[in-house]
Amino acid sequence: MKTADFDYELPPELIAQTPIEPRDASRLLVVDRASGQLTHRIFRDIGEYLRPGDLLVANESRVIPARLRARKVPTGGKVELLLLAKRDERTWEALVKGRKVLPGYRLAIGRGNRRVEGEVLEITASGGRLIAFDRPIEPLLDRLGIIPLPPYIHTPLTNTERYQTVYARREGSVASPTAGLHFTPELLRSLQEAGVRLAFVTLDIGLDTFRPVKEERVENHTIHTERCELSPEVAALINQTKKAGRRVIAVGTTVVRVLETAARQSQEVQPFSGSTDLFIYPGFQFRAVDAMITNFHLPRSTLLMLVCAFAGRELIFKAYHEAIRQRYRFYSFGDAMLIL
Repeated sequence: MKTADFDYELPPELIAQTPIEPRDASRLLVVDRASGQLTHRIFRDIGEYLRPGDLLVANESRVIPARLRARKVPTGGKVELLLLAKRDERTWEALVKGRKVLPGYRLAIGRGNRRVEGEVLEITASGGRLIAFDRPIEPLLDRLGIIPLPPYIHTPLTNTERYQTVYARREGSVASPTAGLHFTPELLRSLQEAGVRLAFVTLDIGLDTFRPVKEERVENHTIHTERCELSPEVAALINQTKKAGRRVIAVGTTVVRVLETAARQSQEVQPFSGSTDLFIYPGFQFRAVDAMITNFHLPRSTLLMLVCAFAGRELIFKAYHEAIRQRYRFYSFGDAMLIL
């Protein structure tokens, strides 16, 4: 399968630079897999497509202030870190921007009693660095770190909570599960009052959210491992929903990966806690997810491949071309799709 088959041209002005207000005022392109029909709506209308007994499953991971300004010890050379994944209490995998940050180098972050030092242990297979800090850095991130925005967003964000979902609770992601950014507390409450149920899983989002697939063949790409968790209570609720003939609706591609990871070993969803490297592309057999809410994704990305696996490449590219023609807003702060 060629990576080039998942490329498309996007006018740069359609990359959303700021979030729309209110959250649920974004546009919604409804894609019907059975008929191929495309319908233009507003996100707050999503309840018209949901039924009592349906189960919305959302990712409650919260974005951490993972971007850090550091300096080399003792030279003072400037380095920027983006924490990607926690390996143990003091060791993190990170992307590094700076000259010659090699194993054995020491980096200092902050000053005074907030000063933390880290030693570069090794260069990772993906070109990042494994860094061991002299104390746990997580409790200090709120004071030392910055919320990282995707590289295609160039407008500063005045309110960083706008890059968090309203239900974000468990810290650990370096990017927001953006399909959930469209929900307001009022919209969630109205859906629940209409009989739609809500459940939460966790997937801590890492590098592959932004990294394009560079291999010529899709199958040769290695996806970044991410930590995820699905509780026994949520697994039971998903299985009850399926048995009752109702739909499990994933809020975002991260939830799809959690649910399908938890369903790999059985015909039912099993509780899961650990790491997933599940790479979903066309030909994948879905076991858990019946419908999906998602944003519009970057060309040649694993996220676009996942959506094409779910709805078919031809239908998804038809929807993307229509969204471009109708001047939808793309990527993290952009508009949404509901794939039925």
